Amino acid sequence: MAAQVFKDPYLFDFLGTADPRREREVEQALVDHIQRFLLELGAGFAFVGRQVHLEFANADYYVDLLFYHLKLRCYVVVELKAVPFDPAFVGTMNMYLSAVDDLLRHPDDKPSIGLLLCRSKNRLEVEYALRDLRKPIGVAEWETRIVAALPEELKGSLPTVEEIEAELGQETFEEPGV
Repeated sequence: MAAQVFKDPYLFDFLGTADPRREREVEQALVDHIQRFLLELGAGFAFVGRQVHLEFANADYYVDLLFYHLKLRCYVVVELKAVPFDPAFVGTMNMYLSAVDDLLRHPDDKPSIGLLLCRSKNRLEVEYALRDLRKPIGVAEWETRIVAALPEELKGSLPTVEEIEAELGQETFEEPGV
């Protein structure tokens, strides 16, 4: 089921030319562009929240992004990783899926599914990490082709989308004579 719902890779060019290096930067950029991110995810996804708090076993945990899939009738837990896939991510995702099912899922909902969005992955490593796991978890890469397509001499010299927006935001349109 997870393999049918998720695609690979996800194209994050709408994030601009900046190359996010930390998970929080990727998460913030995706939330800033939530409509485009929902379109990139595909049909049926509804945004529930970011850094969704789960409390259990006398500890606090936070799911990066939580969605609900309208057609599948289940929660979709998305964990963002600004680093290559690590098999340890699967254990954390498995825990989050179990917690979401116990703490948030309505009895009429189907079991939650998970998506690990990693900067890169090795297919064999992912296959071994997910083999015999009963919970549906997809692992996909995210990439920004716009940065890769820039000539070397321009990389790092162009302003980021945030810098352009900040510059444009400073220019207010005033009536003449004010």
